Amino acid sequence: MRPKSAPIKTLSLSRITARPLSSTPACRCPPSCLALTRRYRHSKFLSLDPSITVFSLPRYASSSSSPSNPTTTLESPTSLEMAPKNKFELKTPKGTKDWEGKDMVIRDHIFNTITQVFKRHGGVTIDTPVFELREILAGKYGEDSKLIYDLADQGGEICSLRYDLTVPFARFLAMNKQIQNIKRYHIAKVYRRDQPAMTKGRMREFYQCDFDIAGTYDPMLPDAEVIRIITEVFEGLGWNGGYTIKLNHRKILDGIFQVCGVPEDKIRTISSAVDKLDKLPWADVRKEMTEEKGLDGEVADRIGEWVVLKGKQDLLQKLQSTESLAANESMKKGMEDLALLFEYLEAFGCLDRVSFDLSLARGLDYYTGLIYEVVTQGSAPEVTPGQENAESKPSKKKGKKGSEDDDRSDDPTVGVGSVAAGGRYDNLVGMFSGKSQIPCVGISFGVDRIFSITKAKMAAEKNAAVRNNDVDVYVMAFGQGYLKERMSVCAKLWESGIKVG
Repeated sequence: MRPKSAPIKTLSLSRITARPLSSTPACRCPPSCLALTRRYRHSKFLSLDPSITVFSLPRYASSSSSPSNPTTTLESPTSLEMAPKNKFELKTPKGTKDWEGKDMVIRDHIFNTITQVFKRHGGVTIDTPVFELREILAGKYGEDSKLIYDLADQGGEICSLRYDLTVPFARFLAMNKQIQNIKRYHIAKVYRRDQPAMTKGRMREFYQCDFDIAGTYDPMLPDAEVIRIITEVFEGLGWNGGYTIKLNHRKILDGIFQVCGVPEDKIRTISSAVDKLDKLPWADVRKEMTEEKGLDGEVADRIGEWVVLKGKQDLLQKLQSTESLAANESMKKGMEDLALLFEYLEAFGCLDRVSFDLSLARGLDYYTGLIYEVVTQGSAPEVTPGQENAESKPSKKKGKKGSEDDDRSDDPTVGVGSVAAGGRYDNLVGMFSGKSQIPCVGISFGVDRIFSITKAKMAAEKNAAVRNNDVDVYVMAFGQGYLKERMSVCAKLWESGIKVG
């Protein structure tokens, strides 16, 4: 190591005339100078002036080990190369993917089918920014708020990527007070920092197709129309009744919690726990209620008597005939709404597709009335976490717990989940506009989840083929030539609206 007294001398080369390599360099420098000129003549560090090449050498000089006779030398050209960086892997971010080929054809078919249904019901489309002010999204999603992507401060505004299309629509209505009644649809990407399971349509960047009815109408009529829209979409996709629309009412669920003795400040968190009954057994949900949420065990047991029930009008009649529930104001309003809804669904011809499910809670905080989600084969996980633990061999060593960023496509405890969901949110617009309230109800279709199930069904059906394009006609000639003649034929076919490849 050189003593501190020995000065560091560096050599800076600022002007070197660019000449052929065989010529003598204009400067009187060591041979390494010429080597550097050769090495860096065309590098990004040099200005490409035709006669002058300008660059500076960093402090790559080294001194001799003798303090009494310091000398200045240049290291070999290879030492001037930048230190190797970590190897860059060319890929898409976790939870995202590129779309092409047959996958795009299938997805476009889903988009077209959904859009046709939306337009058939009088929907008009709007578009909103992909990011919103953070305070617009804050406090609207309950425990799922942690999944929102926050952006760095840009010019004094703190923004976040949109989590869904519903809250931006409510903000849009609050800003456009002249709009009092609208049937709106919106097809766009949303972003959630959820743990991905790509082959099951659980992604961090994904499309939603939303249809919402905003304004004052006859009670439950818009709700019934939205459910009718759901059936038209999935029948149009060829699911042929292979799906179920689970529905519940937030006022009914809140009424059950109140009658069972849940404190008012715990109702939303207990709702989130109940909503996991489609993935976890009751014992695990009860454990979460009592150990994590702090709910009394007896209260949890009373809740368990009700939230496991499913049915249609028969379950509604059971609730109406239970004196303690019928006396609750919240329950009374919810049961009146459901009774009217069942009448309308029968008139629309889609009552057979719904299931009144008291375990459905929908964790988002902005729902105020009817809630629903669509499930199909593949929505539920193959096994629940409780079953997996019970069936695993005690001697089997457990591997490392995966990161929350790891893809869980091969995890049997992860299902596709619901392929569409929504409900009534009468107070959301008022959160942005104060006294002005616009009742709203809507549905959101998860395109990527629908895609994953549709693709799996097509793979199982050997006769289901997907074309890479929509071409109807190919124009070709036997042998050589006739190029211009074929071009002329193509032009005439295109003019007639025929798809030609």
